[in-house]
Amino acid sequence: MEHSARGRDRPGTRRQGPGWREPLTAQADGIVAADVFHLGTALGQRLYAMAFLERGTRRLRITPTTAHPTGQWAVQQVREATRALAEHGGQVRFLLRDRDAKYTASFDAVFTAEDVDILLSAPRTPKMNAHCERVIGAIPREALDHILIMNTSHATKVLTEFADHYNQHRPHRSRGQLPPNATQQA
Repeated sequence: MEHSARGRDRPGTRRQGPGWREPLTAQADGIVAADVFHLGTALGQRLYAMAFLERGTRRLRITPTTAHPTGQWAVQQVREATRALAEHGGQVRFLLRDRDAKYTASFDAVFTAEDVDILLSAPRTPKMNAHCERVIGAIPREALDHILIMNTSHATKVLTEFADHYNQHRPHRSRGQLPPNATQQA
């Protein structure tokens, strides 16, 4: 089976032979998964935040929350996330996201300006973005179910502390039980 030059660089393309896992592992370092999630406050308000997960390192970034997610809000969050990724020295080649209306052409333009390809997951297929979906599921189980969120600033503070804990202390099997920010066992 022949692949186009562009198809060879895409994650998930069919590979055969003994060394097919190495290119996929190498490409995982360049994939960032993004997703929007919601949480509720004690007063019944629904808040939204965006999660960015680096597939190779499993480093998590959660944006500040908002009660009214718009396309402009999403663009601002992605600008801040790309700035943070650049500070950590991450080389992003692909952004994996779903087809939510919050991801406008301006959102994609921020990544395409950085020469990042946008990968869209198929409709109603959360397994295509499984790593990010798992983290989003862990946020309520590990943080939000144990505390009453009062407002937007409180939610942002709790989510920031969760992301810091996740990046500093949470071991990952794919990283040899190392947390995302660790380079070797302590």
